[in-house]
Amino acid sequence: MSDIIIRAAQTDDIGTIQAFILALADYERLAHEVKADRETLARYLFGERPMAEVLIAEAEGAAVGFALFFHNFSTFEGRPGLYLEDLFVLPEARGLGAGKALLSRLAALAIERDCAPGMVGAGLERAVHRLLPRAGRPADGRVDGAAGRRAGAGPAGGALRRVFRLRTACG
Repeated sequence: MSDIIIRAAQTDDIGTIQAFILALADYERLAHEVKADRETLARYLFGERPMAEVLIAEAEGAAVGFALFFHNFSTFEGRPGLYLEDLFVLPEARGLGAGKALLSRLAALAIERDCAPGMVGAGLERAVHRLLPRAGRPADGRVDGAAGRRAGAGPAGGALRRVFRLRTACG
C-alpha cells in the first residue's frame, strides 16, 4: 500500500483533469455528454476568476483520482458551504485510500475556510456514503449515532463527522 498525496491542481494539470473527467463520464456511461475541453477548463478553473477548484490524489507519483468542488453560500448562516461536484478514483487505484484521502482533505478545507456545518452538496454526501460501507456503516445506510462514530473513526473520519454531520441515507 502506497502513501496517497493530495494536492491542489495547478494549470499544468489541465490534461490530467480532462482525462479524469472523460474517465468519469465513461464510467457513468455519459461520455457522449462531455463538452469540457482544455481551454474551457483552464478558463474556469485557473482564469482571472476561478469558478471551481480541483484536488488531485497521487500514489507513487501518478495521479489516481480527483475531486472538483466549489463554494456555495448560506444566506441564513451567513457563511460559505462546500459543494463537491465530482470525485473519481481510477478503477485500478481503488482500495488504496485515495477517495477517503480526498474527502478528508475536503473536510479539512471546509474547516479551514469556516464553512457552515451541514452546508455540503449532495455530491459530497453521496461520495461519503459510497466510501463508508467498508468502515462500519449499517445496512440501512444511515451515518449517525454509534455507527457514525465507528465510520468516522480516526482523524479523517472525525473531520468528516464534524463538517458533514450526515444523518440520512443517500439514494
